[in-house]
Parts: sequence; C-alpha cells; structure tokens
Amino acid sequence: MNQTEATIIQAWPKSAAAYERARASLGGGVSTGLRASARPHPIFFDRGEGGLLFDVDGNEYIDYVLGWGPNILGHGNPALVAAVSEQITKGATYGSGHELEYLAAEALLTAYPDLDRVLWSNTGTEADLSALRLARSWTGKQRIVRFAGHYHGWSDQMLVGYRPRAGRSDTKGQQSDVDEYVDVLPWGDADALAALLADRSDVAAVFLEPVLINSGVIHPPAGFLEAVRALCTTHGVVLVFDEVITGFRVALGGAVERFGVVPDLVVLAKAIAGGITLAAIVGKASIIDQVTSGTTHAGTYNGNPIALTAAVATIGQLSKEGTFERLDAAGARLADGLREVLRRAGVTGAVNQLGPVVQCTLGVERLDTFDDFLAGDQVRYGDLIVELLRRGIFTLPGGRWYLSTAHTDEHIDRTVDAFEQSLQALT
Repeated sequence: MNQTEATIIQAWPKSAAAYERARASLGGGVSTGLRASARPHPIFFDRGEGGLLFDVDGNEYIDYVLGWGPNILGHGNPALVAAVSEQITKGATYGSGHELEYLAAEALLTAYPDLDRVLWSNTGTEADLSALRLARSWTGKQRIVRFAGHYHGWSDQMLVGYRPRAGRSDTKGQQSDVDEYVDVLPWGDADALAALLADRSDVAAVFLEPVLINSGVIHPPAGFLEAVRALCTTHGVVLVFDEVITGFRVALGGAVERFGVVPDLVVLAKAIAGGITLAAIVGKASIIDQVTSGTTHAGTYNGNPIALTAAVATIGQLSKEGTFERLDAAGARLADGLREVLRRAGVTGAVNQLGPVVQCTLGVERLDTFDDFLAGDQVRYGDLIVELLRRGIFTLPGGRWYLSTAHTDEHIDRTVDAFEQSLQALT
C-alpha cells in the first residue's frame, strides 16, 4: 500500500471498507460502470438533505453530483417526498391504465407546447432507442446521423461517436458492424450535415444534444440548430433532441424553450422526476402514434405510478415563478467564482455554463469545441476532485457540476473558497 492509498483509507475508512465489501458481490464494486472512475474510490453515502450529502464516515459535502443529474430539487424535497410517500401506499404498479399517466403527460406537454404526444419509458438509453425505432418506422430508412462527443445512452449503436477511439469502437464487446448505419459529424458543422444529407437518401434521424452538455457544456454555434431543423425538414429526416440533461433544467421547456427550435422528438430523463427513475419521448402525434399501428414500444415499468407522481410533483415545484431565474443565477455565481479563482491562481483552465450546469476543464484556455474538451488535463482534474472531497465538496469526474433549487449562495461561496484551497494544494 502506497502513502496515497493509506491516506485515503485514513480519511474515509468506512467508505473504503464498504467499497472492498461491494467488490465481492458487485461487478467492479459499483452499480454503474461510470462510478468506477470516481476518485479516490466511490464514496458511500448515508443520507442527503437539500444541497448536502452525508457519507458513512460522518463527513458533510455540498453536492454537485446530484445523482449524476436527476436531483434537480436537491435531496428530500418535502413536496416530492409527500407525493411519493402517498402513492406508495396505493400500490407500486398496476399493469394497466391510471390517471397519473395522462396527468403527467399533460404536464410535459404544457412545458413543450409545440409537441403533441408522450411515451413513457424508464431510462435515457431506453428512450433514445425508442426514438430511433420511431424515426426508422416513420421514414422507412435505417441510417443515423449524430455528432462526436454527444451521449445518447450506452446501447451499441447509440454509443458510436461518444468517445471515438481507433477503429470507432467505443467499448469492448460492441457489435463489430455497429457503425455501418451511423455517421458521426463534428458538432456545430451544419455544412457537413448538409453535404451528407445531399449525398445520402437513407438517413432516418439526426440525434443531437442541443447543447453539448456531456462533453464541455458547449453552446451550439449561432444559427446551427435552425440550420439542422431546416435540413431535416427538407430531406424528410426526423430530428431528435436528446434533452436527458437539458430538459427541465435549463428552462421548464428545456432547450426547445431556451433556443426556440422545435424538433420532431425530444428525449427526456434525469430531472424529469426529481431523482426517481423516469424517461419520456415527447413528439409529434404523427410519429408517436405509430405505436398504435405496429411499431412496438414496450416496458413493464413504463408509466409507473410512483415515478409519474414524482414527475407531477417535480414539475409543480419547477413551475413556481422565478425558479429558473434563480437556477441561472446560481450557475453564473459558481462559474464566475471558479473563473476568478483560476485567474488569481494563474492556472490555465476554462469554465462554461448553461443555467445550473457548469463545466470546469483544466489545461485549456477555451472550451469551444469537442477537441478542446478532449485536450483538457483530466489527470490533474482528478487530483483536484480528491482535494475538493477533503474540503467537503462532492463533484463529478470530467468537470461537470450540477446545481439544484436547494443550493444557496452560501453553499456556492463556500465551494469557491474550497476550490481555491484545493488548487493551492496541488501546486
């Protein structure tokens, strides 16, 4: 055991012991592989309260992971807890229709008024696959166009291009011919999309994150979303916005409201139900209603009443006047604070922000492209994460920070101070 490992075990002995025990029964000791990249190891938590988390060693943290995004209301929001607690006494699932199915759908369509129908699903990966099937059914075509660095779930075909490697395989075990029907383009390059669609007549769908949230919180270039919308319309291609992160986070109507461009389908998950597992596809009636005429959309847990009552409660909380203005202000306060600390410390780094999502990347002066994101110093940022943990700040690997309605100015100011101390500890 080296000194660093010994120091980690000394700082988080119960978490370290829990991780070792988990490795004996869980693959990699984690429930999702992405957590395996956490440093120094996955911290084991006991409870959350508002914008805070408490680990099994008794340490308190300001939480910017928020369950990797879903906990938009923070932990233990009273309205959400009350709604879920009441519903669980009425039953977990019915296997048939119930009024929450349409009440929650009506709430989604109020937020996305230019779209007509909702399909319930459980995870972003499932919902993206359903959107793909709907697009292929609607067009009678097979090909997908997507953009490098965008994440549309972990299925073989949708993972192509997320983190491109030699040979375009994104994970071991990926189907060897999976990229035969997938074209990956540079983010923001409308000319490349125009050329591809002019050359090919077999494209069913264009998938994109309207903001490249998963790889740098990179805003779309001016006019890009509008150009993509026009090209898809011209060529009869289904345009899919993956709003798993931006939905109910950057505005009540997500990026559709924020940027004013309406796709054919929107995929939602994460913040939609405040931390309870739920996903949805929202879209045009003509495309969605194919599920009544031979296009299969299935799932035992689709429309689960516990998840849907959580969605109704969450959307109700987010619909309160001034909510998104406060989330925007919190994100800007954190982003400005991190930028100022980097400037004072003379450390090269870039900070991007959209609403309550902030990206901090070390080792680059700007964060305008996917290549900029890939050029970041992830090793040093990993060291920074450990220093932040020591000072009571829980953050994601990769540099993305989430804020919730439960974060306060005092939380953010404490975080900026801890960020400065952590950078100093690395020098």
